Amino acid sequence: MKNGWFFMTNISTKGTILVVDDVLDNIKVLLELLTSSGYRVLVAKNGPAALEKANFARPDLILLDVMMLGMDGFETCQHLKSQVGVCDIPVIFMTALADVQDKIRGFSVGAVDYITKPIQIEEVLVRVETHLNLRRLRQQLEQELQVRRHYVVELEKRITELNIFSHTLAHDLKNPLSAILGFSELLLMEYNEKKGGDMEYIEAIQQSGQKMLEIIESLLLLAGVSSQKIELDSVDMRQILIQVTQHRLSDVLKEFQGELRMPEVWLPAVGYSPWIEEVWANYLSNGLKYGGKPPRLQLGCEPWEDRQVRFWVKDNGEGLSSAECGQLFVPFMRLHKGHTEGHGLGLSVVQQIIGQLGGQVGVESELGQGCLFYFTLPTRELMTV
Repeated sequence: MKNGWFFMTNISTKGTILVVDDVLDNIKVLLELLTSSGYRVLVAKNGPAALEKANFARPDLILLDVMMLGMDGFETCQHLKSQVGVCDIPVIFMTALADVQDKIRGFSVGAVDYITKPIQIEEVLVRVETHLNLRRLRQQLEQELQVRRHYVVELEKRITELNIFSHTLAHDLKNPLSAILGFSELLLMEYNEKKGGDMEYIEAIQQSGQKMLEIIESLLLLAGVSSQKIELDSVDMRQILIQVTQHRLSDVLKEFQGELRMPEVWLPAVGYSPWIEEVWANYLSNGLKYGGKPPRLQLGCEPWEDRQVRFWVKDNGEGLSSAECGQLFVPFMRLHKGHTEGHGLGLSVVQQIIGQLGGQVGVESELGQGCLFYFTLPTRELMTV
């Protein structure tokens, strides 16, 4: 015995238990019971010795007598729970007290359980094993969470690096591509009266360059959506659609002889106008290219669930199957083979944009019935909650 401690050096994989009691007979009973069951047992005869032993040995569980001279079990437990390194060790009180208030006090200072004296062998073993298993599970969970947190940090780092790379790459590609498009346009203007293969080659250069530019613009937009901080505000949907139809899609409307029908009144919503313009440009462009011949597009809006507004465009095309609808918003997915194709980023960008704005995207379609593409945005009331 040294400084009020008894040592039992039996090494076991079942766990280490610190027994704290100022009655020698109680210690002997628990020592024999626990060591014979495969536990490594440490003992202390008072509160201060228990605190010192716990900090030095870091046991897996503490059996703590309540009624001790000097520092009692409640005070000892309170000190244990206030110290870093030992505060997570489960403490089971051993007491002859049957009063409910004493038990409540024990739980309030950090105990996990009670064993009533005189002790019952089966009860002690069951409670000890239960709380040791719970501690092991908790430690495993904490380790897994720590590993996952590390992975999250690394993933965020890699995503940031990828965003920077894609943004830089897109800008580096955009400058020489703009020169190619500019020179090819000059050639078309210079030889606009010429017929034959040369003109076809020049037009092919310009069309390919334009497709490349669209891909780059989508990559830049996608990188901006994932990293740019924006503030939601009321949007003027009519003005956004004027910008899209009269400026961005005027040539496409003429090429496909498209017709658009819009509601007289747009329901108010909140969002970020430059991004919503991209959504409409994508939806309307797809509707004009893949709709009927000629395409007839009906636009609309309606109140939606969870205090949102649903905006939609319905075309008069061939429609899609359920399987095709489920793949539409997958990045780089192309469903329209054999005629005008996109680069597979458009609807993926739309989904990213609307998700960042607090809404949802989707499509409703049946074969032979055309497609209805929609997106939702929060109302002003939802934003101010």
